[in-house]
Amino acid sequence: MPELPEVETIRRQLERTLGGRRVAEAGSHPSAKFTPARDVTGARLLTAGRRGKFLLLGTDDGRELVIHLGMTGALSFGTAPDLDADPYLRAWWRLVPADGRSETGQEETLLFHDVRRFGRIRVVPAGDYIGIPALAAAGPEPFDVDLDGRRLWLALSKSRRRLKTQLLSQRPIAGVGNIYADEALWLAGISPYTTSIGLARATRLLEALRQVLGQGIDNGGTTLRDYRNLAGGSGSNQTALAVYGRAGAPCLRCGATLRSAVLDARTTTWCPSCQRR
Repeated sequence: MPELPEVETIRRQLERTLGGRRVAEAGSHPSAKFTPARDVTGARLLTAGRRGKFLLLGTDDGRELVIHLGMTGALSFGTAPDLDADPYLRAWWRLVPADGRSETGQEETLLFHDVRRFGRIRVVPAGDYIGIPALAAAGPEPFDVDLDGRRLWLALSKSRRRLKTQLLSQRPIAGVGNIYADEALWLAGISPYTTSIGLARATRLLEALRQVLGQGIDNGGTTLRDYRNLAGGSGSNQTALAVYGRAGAPCLRCGATLRSAVLDARTTTWCPSCQRR
């Protein structure tokens, strides 16, 4: 599933591309998960935002087009769609310049493909996420200037679940998924099985999260199989991963053999020497 760096990469590309263009026409797969795509027909797309793993496209009428890519969702620009000929196309938006004239060559169609249909589209009043529980309950953004080690420590202290499971819940901090949780916990030297940490380790974890997420953004995201950016390209962060996907290989810090196990239904990789419980 695309995590914060992958979604942020797409957000930045959309920000450079939308330019206030108007949705002249929209369509979708008949599933209720995708039909809200049609609700922005006639609106202009003014802003491209992100909250956790959600894309938030602000319109000129005070609403937001909320897109969650799920596991296999991908956005791209293409030609006029044919739903019958493209079995994985779930939604599309034909964009024209704000004045409605397409002779300028700026008409494009934004396409949303999703092989496994775990993605979702909603249209809500800007900032009103009560109908999207995962978004409404999301914790602070990792790079929020008001987020510090103490705030993260207090959030993690509210639960006795394993630390990695807490990170994946999105409640103590938003945008972290399986890849970057493994990477940050290794960098901070904290076991994913840990259920309680003190202020010092919470501060170290926050620093590690910011480092691995920042690296992921700089590298355009991690492409292991499905993720593609708006231009159809791959990220390069997979070449910089220290532990994720490297079970059985030596730890880059101490040389011990990395281990892998299923922790609360998610495959987890860690170093048994550097990340003792």
